[in-house]
Formats: sequence, structure tokens, C-alpha cells
Amino acid sequence: MSPMLLGAFLGALLGGGLLLVLRRLPFLRKPSVDDRIGPYLRDIGGSDVFLGVVNSGSPFYAIVRLFGPLLRTGAVRLERILGGSVSIRRRLARAGIDRTVEEFRIEQVLWGTAGFGVGLLTALIALSLGFGNPIGLLVLCCFLAVIGVLARDTYLTSQVSRRERRLLAELPTVAELLALSVAAGEGPAAALDRVARSCRGELADELQRVLAETRAGDPLVRALDALADRSGLVALSRFADGLAVALERGTPLADVLRAQAGDIREASRRELIESGARREVAMMIPVVFLVLPVTIAFAFYPGAVGIRLIAG
Repeated sequence: MSPMLLGAFLGALLGGGLLLVLRRLPFLRKPSVDDRIGPYLRDIGGSDVFLGVVNSGSPFYAIVRLFGPLLRTGAVRLERILGGSVSIRRRLARAGIDRTVEEFRIEQVLWGTAGFGVGLLTALIALSLGFGNPIGLLVLCCFLAVIGVLARDTYLTSQVSRRERRLLAELPTVAELLALSVAAGEGPAAALDRVARSCRGELADELQRVLAETRAGDPLVRALDALADRSGLVALSRFADGLAVALERGTPLADVLRAQAGDIREASRRELIESGARREVAMMIPVVFLVLPVTIAFAFYPGAVGIRLIAG
């Protein structure tokens, strides 16, 4: 790499840093309405938005608070570029994560910053060793930043999938426990309370949330409908809808719960068989493309060598 290109790259980095510093100076930055009235509403506001991103006991909490305005600005701009706040709010609820869309966007900005930092460190090492092009390395840094932002979204989707698998695994047991409690003579709310206190898991937490909503004044049927709306599983929605319909129409609740538990177990068994069939087909790929060619090579290579020796 020529000294002229290296000097231009370092000068561009220095100029960009000075421009960012000058733009954030207080006397050059026009305060927004939120900045002007924020100090007077500090006691009225709820929890700190950064507590959902980094724990206050973490050593990174001070760093996050220090760059709080930049993170908020980046989160707002990222929301304008990507959008989809309704989908994110829905997936956060399905994953059981008690965070707002703004906190999730701040996490995406942090992941993107980490990706850009990794790319910048790689670029500096490559330039010090005399490899690479500054423009290409800058593009690599931006690419890693985009990958970091998208990786946080992909990780949220994986969190949703893992939680739904746990909910689906816990659902038959919880349904049978509810059926036993109702058959023993307890009411629906008392049975839900007993099962929620006896069990541990994601579904028990959802039942505790339903009970908390009923204690706050909502009818049990409405709380169960809310559970069906925020859950992404068809089986759990059917379970909540079945409970609500049984409570509204007076259907024997124990029989309904036992039938639903049997249906859920049958659906799980069918899904396991289908998953096994798909993985059996996937197992053929290494057999056909790796084991079979090696076997053929070991079978025919001695014969080919023998024919070559005889011909020679």
C-alpha cells in the first residue's frame, strides 16, 4: 500500500472524527423539545430505557449511558430505515422479552457498532501489514456493521423459536394438571393458580400473567383471549380458546382439557415423525456425496493400478 493512500485514509478518519465531535458540541446543536422538557419530567418517567439493554450492575452500563444520545439517535434512524415496529413488538411478546421497540433498536445499534469495530480492527491490522485497499476495507467495516444489525434480528427469531418449543413441550403436562385440578372440584381460576404455583417454565409464567390480569380486574375469558392473541403457537391458541369457550358455555372443563392434551401429544408425535423423515433424507447427502465416492475409489483404485502395471 502506498504512503499516499494510507495518509488519505487516516486523514479521512481524523476528519470524520472531528466532524462528529463538532456536531455534538452543545452550542452547535439545537436542543429538541424532549431535551428541553426532559429534566422537568425525570421523576414522572418510568424505568431507564438502558436497563433493558444492559444491567445497571454491568461495567458496560456507564459506557452505554455516556453514549446514550448517540444510541437513541441511531435507534430512531434505524427504525426509519428498517421499520417493522409492529412485527418486532409481536416477536418480543412471543419471545417473552419485556422490552420496548426502542430498547431492541438500541441493541441492534450496539451489535452493529460491535461488527463495525471488528471490521475496523481487522482493517487496521491489514493496513499495518501492508495488505488490502482502504476503500475495500471500509466497505468491509460497513458490511460487518449491517451483518451485526441483522444478526440481532435473527437472534430474536431464534429466541422466539426456542421459547415456542418449550411452550409446546410443557403444554400437555399443564393441560393434564389443570384437568386433574378441575376434576378434584376446584374452579378454573383456582386450578390455574395451583398449576402456575406448582409448575416451573414458560407456560407457568404465562398462566401467572393471566392470573395477574384477572386480579387487576379483567375477566378470565378476556385474559385467556389475550393469551391466545399474543402466543404464536396454534396449539396454545387453541388451548386458550378452548378454555374460554368452555367457561362461557358451561362445557365440562375436565373433558375439554383431557381432549386437548391428547390432541397436543398426537400433534407432537406426528411432528416428530415428520422431522425424522426429513432428517433421514438429509442424512443421505453425506452418504451419496462423501461415503459412496470414497467407497468406489477404494474399490476400483487397486484394479486400475493393476491394469496399469500389466499394460506397462
